Amino acid sequence: MIMYEAERSRLVNGLRSRGYVTDERVLEAMERVPRHEFLPPDMRDQAYIDSPLPIGMGQTISAPHMVGIMLQALDLQPGNKVLEIGAGSGYHAALMGELVRPGGMVYTVERLEPLGRRAKETMERLGYDDVVDVVIADGSLGLPEHAPYDRITVAAAAPDVPKPLEEQLADNGRMLIPVGGQGYQDLVLVTRKGDSLERTGLGGVVFVPLIGEHGYRDQSLRM
Repeated sequence: MIMYEAERSRLVNGLRSRGYVTDERVLEAMERVPRHEFLPPDMRDQAYIDSPLPIGMGQTISAPHMVGIMLQALDLQPGNKVLEIGAGSGYHAALMGELVRPGGMVYTVERLEPLGRRAKETMERLGYDDVVDVVIADGSLGLPEHAPYDRITVAAAAPDVPKPLEEQLADNGRMLIPVGGQGYQDLVLVTRKGDSLERTGLGGVVFVPLIGEHGYRDQSLRM
């Protein structure tokens, strides 16, 4: 475990020195959360390389620099109620859990039951189950029973911002979502001011497709 701690510190220091992440709260959260625990055992020796990695069932865990950029753009605060679409391994949700403590809550939705079950088990094992709730459902519908949300983050690319997610975003809330088709998407920041929604493009990204009623119907991204 000492080896992993050293590798994690080296990764975080690299993100800091290259200017990917400047928010010290985000960097401190990335120092605390053990990324290797969210990977299959045969992938753990690659946990602290700044690269996306496969986690099974055609899904990936995002590269650490992308995770840091998204966390910084969300501007998470203690007490925030957060909705994540695409739990995957649960790594991003655990980081958000660190940032919304005390008093906050992260609801993370995963459509693939085996991944959702594994993420839930990891949360329980690492002690994040008090601040992260893993739900197995169609994430493109959001999670209306706990709405509105101060922050919404989507870890999959949609053809457009799903209407249910817009409706579940609280006043003064922020949502991050990749929008676009195969090979390239734009990471979009959506902010709500009363009944008004403002969109800001943050640059090009590549994510797996958001599958569901308000996303894509299959694994192929199309425009």
